[in-house]
Order: sequence, then structure tokens, then C-alpha cells
Amino acid sequence: MLLGSGELGKEFVIAAKRLGQYVIACDSYDNAPAMQVADEREVFSMLDGNKLRDAVKRHKPDLIVPEIEAIRTECLYDFEKEGIKVVPSAKAVNYTMNRKSIRDLAAKELGLKTANYLYAKTFDELVEAAGRIGFPCVVKPLMSSSGKGQSLVKTPEDLRHAWDYGCHGSRGDIMELIVEEFIKFDSEITLLTVTQDNGETLFCQPIGHVQKGGDYRESFQPAAVSDHDLEEAKRMAKMITAALGGSGIWGVEFFLSHENGVYFSELSPRPHDTGMVTMSGSQNFNEFELHCRAVLGLPIPEIKCEKMGASAVILSPIVKDSGWPEYEGIDKVCAAKDTDIRIFGKMATRLNRRLGVVLCNAPLGSDMDTLRDKTKRLAETVKVH
Repeated sequence: MLLGSGELGKEFVIAAKRLGQYVIACDSYDNAPAMQVADEREVFSMLDGNKLRDAVKRHKPDLIVPEIEAIRTECLYDFEKEGIKVVPSAKAVNYTMNRKSIRDLAAKELGLKTANYLYAKTFDELVEAAGRIGFPCVVKPLMSSSGKGQSLVKTPEDLRHAWDYGCHGSRGDIMELIVEEFIKFDSEITLLTVTQDNGETLFCQPIGHVQKGGDYRESFQPAAVSDHDLEEAKRMAKMITAALGGSGIWGVEFFLSHENGVYFSELSPRPHDTGMVTMSGSQNFNEFELHCRAVLGLPIPEIKCEKMGASAVILSPIVKDSGWPEYEGIDKVCAAKDTDIRIFGKMATRLNRRLGVVLCNAPLGSDMDTLRDKTKRLAETVKVH
């Protein structure tokens, strides 16, 4: 049973179907991307614990695979006690769906290097916390996805907007914000980390990414990272995934600073949006295949980086929800060599909504900037109407 049926869930379902699995896709709206390729569907709010329990009771799944943050996560402990495997574990999902839990685990319990941070439940607490952290600072909801509700606050005058925007962008029913020190980093990476039931922890080559408005716009693999920084990132990723337990793929994010080294940023216990670049052919298995094999307990002997890869998203320019979008320019993308495209199948548009992704690859040792420019240019040729 898949909880959340967006574009990442859709690719996971495809990987699961190739291994003979029967999948029930759940989301709060009908005909979500993963539902289009699953065996059955359930439409309900996963923040409604009673409806979540009813769906689990009705289908009796062997595995529950969360794909989104907005879930009544405390129910997952009950499902585990009933013998249902939660991916990667109920503890992991509960901790990572809330920035407070995961940040305190990383900084206070495991001693990982993170930005200084404080919490705020009211606007007055936000003003006090920002004053103690200093400006500029970053304000985020404790529960959100894809950068929603995140602000860079440069002056005290920006705090009212940050409070309103953060509360509006919060997923679930937790109205609390985290205020972080602004780290002057040189780059940021996602280190996809695979934990296994009966095997060693494996790492994909680091993925560089570019965000705009807190949301992923492009990613590329392998990112240029020094051997020292990469080993430090692997050490941190292995520590925090081991503390949370379970098997599957984790998107572990880091800031890299030439001056101050590696900072742990965030963690997702599931395929990561920046990891869509692995569908370019850059690896022997993409992130969805890795996740599926790990959660099924199938051995993964190694992860090989076989090519350089890049991805760039196709965004909706349409502000108004206009129903099924139409696409122009897909033929131009398909005419390019070493290129692929995924249209997610989302049934409605809104401004800057991710509707697809263009994927390109090149031989190892090629010029990454050239590959990235090609990928972004092709993505821009696809027009949404």
C-alpha cells in the first residue's frame, strides 16, 4: 500500500510491478499519477487516522510505503505491531515527517554538524528566535515538502511574511516553524543512501541540485565533491539512517562549505525528487528500483555510476487550475540524442507545478556544464497549455 501517489510514487509503482507486486495507491484526490499504474486506488486524507486504519484493514497489505509527509504517522506504530512492514520503519517515518524530531536527533543525539536552530509556535516566538539566531536566517514549517512555506529572512521586517507563508505552507496539522542559521554554503548535494535487511549500506554517487523558491528545478550526477567531504557525508548518512532503522532508500541532504566543511541539512525516508536524475541512465538501477528491491528484502550487490546524468523539470506557467494540461514540443525532446522525458500525468495545472522532467546523459568525463545546459534547454522547449 502506497501512501501518497505523486510522480515519485508512480515510478515506484512501475518498479514494483516489474517485480510482480500488487499495489494499492492512496492519495487525497482521484487519478493521481501513481493511481494510473497501480492495481487499486483509495481516495482519502491520510491525516484522517480512522480512514487510514479502515483502508489498511480492508486491504491487509504486507508493506506500507509512505511517499508524502501528510500522514497520521502515529498509526504506523500500530500497523507494525500487527505485523505489517512499514517502509523503512514507523520510527523513521515519524521522525522524518517532522523537522523538529529529525533535527534534534541529528544535532543533539548524534552530534552531527547542523545549522544553529530554534523553534517558534507563535509570531512573537518567531521574532525572538530570529533575533537570537541572527539575520539572515531561514524559516520553514516543521512539516512541509518541496520547499513549501520556506523563506529566507533578511531583516526583521520580513518576519511577518515568513510567519504567514510558513503557516500556509505547512502540511498536516502542526503549526510550528523552525528558524535556522543561514549557512554560507558553496554547494548542496543529495546523497542517496540505501539500507538493506541483509547487506551493507550503499551510496549512490552524489547528486548536485539547484532549487528556486525552495523547490527542485534541476539535478545532476555525479556532483563534484572532494573525497574528504564525500566520506564525511557518507559517515553522517550512515549514522542517521542506522539510528532510524529499516530498509529502503533515503535522500540525505547536505550543505558543503569550503570554509566550514559538511553540514547535515535534511533527510527523506523515500526516493527524493532530485534523485529523478537516476532515471537518465546514470546508474545501473534508478532510485525507485533501488527502493523497491531494498523494501522487498532483495539483495543489491552494488550501485554503479555508468554515465553522467542531468535532469530539468517541466513547469506549468498557468496560474489557474485548468484541468488536464496539453503539451507541445515533446517531439523536439525525443529528437535529441541520449535524452528521455517523463510526463507525470497530473490532471491539473497551477503556477510552477512540476508536470514532467527531461533527462539527459553523457559518457563519464564529459563536461557537466554542457550536459546541464542541454537538459535545461530541452526542458524549456516543452510548452504547457
